[in-house]
Amino acid sequence: MESLHSKNLTKNDALGKSTQDFVDISEIKDGVVILKNNSLRAVLMVSSINFDLKATQEQEAIVAAYQGFLNSLDFPLQILISTRKLDINPYLELLSEKEHTQPNDLLRFQISEYHAFIKNLVNTSNIMAKNFYIVVPFALTEGKKDGFLEKLKIALNPKQAKIEREMEFENYRSQLWQRVDHIVAGLSGTGIKIAPLETEELVELFYNAYNPKVTESAEKIEAEKLEINRI
Repeated sequence: MESLHSKNLTKNDALGKSTQDFVDISEIKDGVVILKNNSLRAVLMVSSINFDLKATQEQEAIVAAYQGFLNSLDFPLQILISTRKLDINPYLELLSEKEHTQPNDLLRFQISEYHAFIKNLVNTSNIMAKNFYIVVPFALTEGKKDGFLEKLKIALNPKQAKIEREMEFENYRSQLWQRVDHIVAGLSGTGIKIAPLETEELVELFYNAYNPKVTESAEKIEAEKLEINRI
């Protein structure tokens, strides 16, 4: 599977290159990542389950369902785990607001104590947010490059060429989404919740990936709260 990060370059190779040259993503549209080699990627956000807290029979059922899912795959996929420092400030601000608007003295005192506890916890340790993703690939078996005749066709009839390319994209996107359907159906027996990332969410994901110093916001929706609206 192609990496989303460019290979290591020497100092001389890096000279004269823009930031875009180091990003292997060509475009993100309609919930699909298009790489520079024209292959497609869909990204699914998945929830986690506490396997150790499950009963023995439940654990065996989950393992059996996961084994069946792996055996049913006839295409590669990538499991991505993103760990980032959590920005807890929005939550602390919410607690402060609740404290000042709480008319009950006892509840106001409890909120104040809880606020102080959370603030001290954040100051003494790093609070990390961990998110899980499945990256679904669809590589074009015939990676055709624009030759002279193709460029001439585009120059003579650009509107028709654009329509044909859009139809081609929709065809490949449909085949990619068939793989997404297969993954969702295969993992349904494990208790994992899955939601495909839309365009804006994909942009945010890759922006954070290429800007690792940006912290994760505590206001971000958890995977357990996501619902599958379209697959």
